[in-house]
Amino acid sequence: MQLRDALSQISEIRQQMADAQVFRGYRAATTAFTALVAVAAALAQAQWVAEPTRHVHTYLGLWCAAALLNVAVVGAEMIVRCRRAGSPLQTQITRVVADQFVPSLVAGGLLTLVVAQFALDCLWMLPGLWAVLFSLGIFASRRFLPRSIAIAGGYYLLAGLYCLTLERGTKALSPWTMGTVFGAGQLLTALILYWTLERKHARGE
Repeated sequence: MQLRDALSQISEIRQQMADAQVFRGYRAATTAFTALVAVAAALAQAQWVAEPTRHVHTYLGLWCAAALLNVAVVGAEMIVRCRRAGSPLQTQITRVVADQFVPSLVAGGLLTLVVAQFALDCLWMLPGLWAVLFSLGIFASRRFLPRSIAIAGGYYLLAGLYCLTLERGTKALSPWTMGTVFGAGQLLTALILYWTLERKHARGE
């Protein structure tokens, strides 16, 4: 009986250690907000940038602004939650997760700059490449996230590859290509975060 109790306590300790190493800076509500931003940007493109190939900088400016807004909102919440937690371990995990995800964002920004300046004929590829790079960021930081976050990473990878098969300049640059890929992807991610982290925390599990 004592051996069974000891094993049970060891199991609980291991679970508590594993929970302590899970990054909780990404929240379902904020992630869902980023999905709404993607849909709003798609609506704005449909209204004001009907022909992206003729208004390249407006198209890129719109989606870059949406991306920067989302990064700012998510980053601000991460910083606030990290300070409120007051845990050196969580602070360290936050830094590691940021270090793992940021390179994919930087790569996406530099890729956009190169295409805008030197390869406008490849503009149609950007939605697919953005999604692929985003998936790499998710996979790079999955060590400190729920295991099921790999579903979101896989979704973005497959969605990005699919976008690269679309017709140049029409379907690929359609407002609902980006709106659907990132709107649905962020909503899926929000559901995963809620189901695996926030729901259990609310129930005290």
